[in-house]
Amino acid sequence: MQINRGRRALKGAFVATAVAVAAATAAGTAFATGAPVGAGQARAEANQRFHAEHAPQASAFGAEDAPTAPLFIMTGTRKSTGELHFFFPNGRGGFDPAENTEIPATGIADLIDVDNDDDGISEGGWVLSKNGVLEFSAAVGEDYVEKQVGTGWGTYTTVLSPGSIGGAKEYDLIGVDKAGVLWSYLSYPDGRLTARTKVGGGWNTYNQIAGQGDLTGDGKADIVAKDKSGYLWLYKGTGNYKAPFAGRTKIGGGWGAYDRILSVGDLDLDGTTDLIARKPNGELYRYSGTGSAAAPFKKAVKIGTGFQNFNLF
Repeated sequence: MQINRGRRALKGAFVATAVAVAAATAAGTAFATGAPVGAGQARAEANQRFHAEHAPQASAFGAEDAPTAPLFIMTGTRKSTGELHFFFPNGRGGFDPAENTEIPATGIADLIDVDNDDDGISEGGWVLSKNGVLEFSAAVGEDYVEKQVGTGWGTYTTVLSPGSIGGAKEYDLIGVDKAGVLWSYLSYPDGRLTARTKVGGGWNTYNQIAGQGDLTGDGKADIVAKDKSGYLWLYKGTGNYKAPFAGRTKIGGGWGAYDRILSVGDLDLDGTTDLIARKPNGELYRYSGTGSAAAPFKKAVKIGTGFQNFNLF
């Protein structure tokens, strides 16, 4: 679906979406794909609002010192209600209190941000539903675009975008299927994807994979993976989509203490990508990036509590 309106028109979209969702819920309707009504558009609007109103990069840095790593909002569904919540970075290495969109989002498996225009803030991204439908929703140029990209994505246990893995500016996708095989997809600016490329097997040894940007300072997108013994491993990006990651390097043990790891980019605004980790009791920690492959993260800093109440993505 192509909607011919400029970015300025997105300013009222968040409120309009909430009204539309309320009406759709009252009528018992939803998108035929099974994706929550308005979730993609609300996320795109939230990112635009973050860019225009919060802009922690602009307030924390001068133009010459602006960080090079992107920064995204964190999203979660409250377990008790299933409603979609946004967590806006507060510019101090943590998050503002949760903002409830009141959008029912129990059908969402993941929301995957992109920064294809390289301005440090997401303009949209993919919405992955639990029924295996993948959609793309974003501000592209002067238009808002929302479209279904494909189906059958339920074959993957993990889907994420660490950034560009093929050298172009667009963010690409990787997915681990139920057999433990890693696949890569290159993307187009409008969210369409190329045919998948098989990367390799054995990835079912990990129970979580995360990454959204460059962790090692070489300009290539990297990922980390937590194995079932609680060890965290670094996979450096290569820039070759057919073999997007070099051999793994052990970061350290003890990561079994966390039930969720993810990245929202440069949360502490120092120009390097960071990692977020949550304990089962809801404590949230930031591992600030160092930009060094030898020791990619600084010591953990506690940045919040109560996050056990959300499914974070």
